[in-house]
Amino acid sequence: MRRNLFIFLCLGLSVSLFSQEKMYIHKSDNITLGAPVSETDSIYFSSDGGIAYFKVGNYSAEYSTSSIDSITFGNNSDTVFITFNGSSISVFNPLAFEGVFVTLNGADVSVSSITETRDIYYSLSGTTTDGSFKMYSDKRYNLLLNGVNITNPDGPAINLQSDKKASVTLMNGTSNSLTDGSTYASAVINASGETEDQSATFFSEGQLLFSGTGSLTINGVGSEQHALGSDNYIEIDEGTITVNSAVKDGIHGKDGVIVKAGTVKVTATGDGIDGGGGYIDISGGNITTINAAADVKGISCDSTMIISGGTINLTISGNQSKGLASSQEMTLSGGTIIIKTSGAAVVENYDPSYCTAIKCDSTITISGADITITGTGAANKGISSDYNLNMTSGKAKITLSGAGATYKSSSTATDAYYGTGISADGNIGILAGEVNILNSGSGGRGFSVDGTLTFGDNSNSPTVSITTSGNSITSGSGRNIVSYAEPKAIKSDLALTINNGTITISSNDDGMKSEASITFNGGTVTISKSVEGVEGPAIYVKNSAIVNIAASDDGFNATKGSGGENNDGSTLTISGGTSSVNVTGGDGMDSNGSISMTGGTVIVQGPSSSPEVGIDCNGDFLISGGTLVASGPNSGTNMIEATSTSSAQYCIKALATTSSSSTNIFHIQDGAGKDICTFNPVRSTYYVVFSSPDLNTSSTYYIYTGGNVTGGTNTNGFYTGGSYSGGTLKTATGFTLTSKVTSVNY
Repeated sequence: MRRNLFIFLCLGLSVSLFSQEKMYIHKSDNITLGAPVSETDSIYFSSDGGIAYFKVGNYSAEYSTSSIDSITFGNNSDTVFITFNGSSISVFNPLAFEGVFVTLNGADVSVSSITETRDIYYSLSGTTTDGSFKMYSDKRYNLLLNGVNITNPDGPAINLQSDKKASVTLMNGTSNSLTDGSTYASAVINASGETEDQSATFFSEGQLLFSGTGSLTINGVGSEQHALGSDNYIEIDEGTITVNSAVKDGIHGKDGVIVKAGTVKVTATGDGIDGGGGYIDISGGNITTINAAADVKGISCDSTMIISGGTINLTISGNQSKGLASSQEMTLSGGTIIIKTSGAAVVENYDPSYCTAIKCDSTITISGADITITGTGAANKGISSDYNLNMTSGKAKITLSGAGATYKSSSTATDAYYGTGISADGNIGILAGEVNILNSGSGGRGFSVDGTLTFGDNSNSPTVSITTSGNSITSGSGRNIVSYAEPKAIKSDLALTINNGTITISSNDDGMKSEASITFNGGTVTISKSVEGVEGPAIYVKNSAIVNIAASDDGFNATKGSGGENNDGSTLTISGGTSSVNVTGGDGMDSNGSISMTGGTVIVQGPSSSPEVGIDCNGDFLISGGTLVASGPNSGTNMIEATSTSSAQYCIKALATTSSSSTNIFHIQDGAGKDICTFNPVRSTYYVVFSSPDLNTSSTYYIYTGGNVTGGTNTNGFYTGGSYSGGTLKTATGFTLTSKVTSVNY
C-alpha cells in the first residue's frame, strides 16, 4: 500500500509541477520503459494493489507493483539503450508504448519495431560471453556500437532480420568486438514460414552503412559462415573494421560492397571482400586482406569493380587464388594497389588455373591507379583479362619470379604453363601511363595477347619496360631437346603496333613476336638483349619510329615460321624512322620473304662469324629511298647479300681483303670531298653494304679506313654530321657506280 501511495505521489507531483513529454517506468529488472505523457489514458491498480495497469494510446501493459522501482518524467528520446552485463541485460526503452518491443532471454536480446518512426537509435554497450542481439524493424534504423563485446556460442553475435537500411555507427573512441559460435543453433522460422538467414557473425538482411571513428573487431568462427554479411549491400564510410577470421568470406555483401573511407583489415579462409552478384566500388580508405586458402579471392564480385581511390594491400598465398577479381568490367582509375601472390598454378582437367593478382572476365581499364604486383608462386600472373585490357594513365609495376612447368594438355600431349605480366584473350591497348614488368620465372613472359597489342597514339606516349630473364621450359637433351615455352618479352597473336612511347626490353628469348604483323609507327623501342629481336610474318618501320635491337640471333626476322631458303611470302618493310640492329650470332635483317625500303635509316652491326650475315633475304630486297648500312663477316662471296639489282636506288657492297678491326672506321667520300658514309663497326668486319639517295653514277668515290670523327651524332656506329679525318685511303684511284649494286674491293 505504501508503494502504491509512493507511485501516486510521484505521478501527481510530476504532472502538476512539470509539463514533461515522457513518463519513464523504472523496473527492478534493470528495464526502463517510456510512455508518452500525452498518450497516457490511465494508470490504475488491481483491487489488492499488487498490479499496476497502464493504458497508453493503442498499447496497454501491466506490471506487479513490486517490480516497479520508480516512475519519473523527462524529455522525449529516440534512443534505445541496451547494456550487456555478463549474463544479464539493462534496457532503457523510451519507445516501449510506441511500437518498439525488447524481449530478453538471458543475454539474448530481440528487438521488434513496428512503429512508423524512422531512424530510431539502438545503442549497444557492455560485454557478454553468451548473448546476442537480433533486430526486426519495419523502418530504417540506426545501430550505435558503443563499446559492446558480444560472444554468441551458438549463432550470430548480431543478427539484423530487417530488410531496411541499418546505419551502424562505431562510436568515437570505442572498441567493439563480435564473436560467433563454431556451430549455429537451428534458424528461426519467421511468421511467413521462412527460415531466417543467419549466415554471418554480424548479419543483416538489409543494407549496412558504417560510420564513426571507433573500431569493430569480428572473430568469425562459425562453420560455413561469413564474418560480416548482408543480403543487400555493405557500405563503409568511416571507422576501423578488423576481421580476424572467417570460415567463409570476411565481408560479404550480396548486392555489393562500397568503401569510401576508413580502415578495413580482413583475414579469411574464403574471399576477403566479396560483392556477391553486385559491384565493388572503392573510392577511399585503407584495405588489407590476407588470404591463404586455395581458389579464393582478396576482393571479388560478379558484377563491375571500380577502384578510384584509397590504398589496397592484398596478400594471396593460396594455389590458383586471385587478388582482385570481377566477372564484369573492372576500372582502376585511382588509388594505390599493392598485391603479393605466392600460390601456385593448378592443373585441372588438363587445363592450368593460375594464381593471379588481378583477374577480370571482361574488360580491364587502368586509368590512374598505381599498381604494384609481386608474384613468387609457380607461374603467377600479374594482370589478366578474358576480354580486353586498356591503359590510359597510371602505373603498373609487376615483378614475377615463379617458375613455369610442363603439364599434359590431353592424355598424350605435353604443354607448358608459365607466368605472364599482362595478358588478355582479346586486345590490349597501352595508350599512356607507366608499365614495368620483370619476370624471372622459366618460360615467363611480359605481355601475351590473343588479339592485338597497341602502344600509344598520336597524343599519348606510354613508358614501358620489360625484362624476361628466365630459362625456356624444355625436355630432353642434346639434339632431342623440345622447347615448350620461351621467356618472350612481348607475344601477340594478332597485330602488334607501336604508335608512340618509350619501350625498353631485355629478354632471354624473343623481344617482340607476333603471329600477324609488327608495325613501328612512332616512339622509341630499345631491345637491349634478345635471341630474336623482332619476329613476325610482316614487319613495318614507318614515320618517326626509332627501333634499337640487340640480339644473339636475328635482329629483324620476317618469317611465317616455315624456315628454309624458300620465299614464304613474309615481308620486312622500311618506309621511315631509324632502325639500329646489333647481332652477335644471327642475321641483322632476315626475311624469309622480301624486304622493301623506301625511306628511313637502317644501321646493321652484323655478326662476328659465318655463316650468319648482315642481310639475309630469300626474296627481293628492293630499295628506293632511305639510308642503309650493314656490316658482316667473311661468309663467302655468295653468302654476302646486298639490295636487289632491280632496285631504284644505288648500293655499294664493299669487300675487304682481310677482316677489319672493330676499331677501324669505314668511310666513303666523293671526289668533291663530301662525306657520304662514316661507319664504325663494333666487331671485326669483312664487308659493308651501303645505300643512300646521295649515291649516283656521275661521282667518283673513295674508301678510307681508320681515322677519327670530330662532332656529329653517332647512331649505332653510323655518324651524321661531324668531321672525318686521318684515315687511310684504300681505293687510290677511286671507283664509280657501274650498276645498281656495285661491288668494290678495298
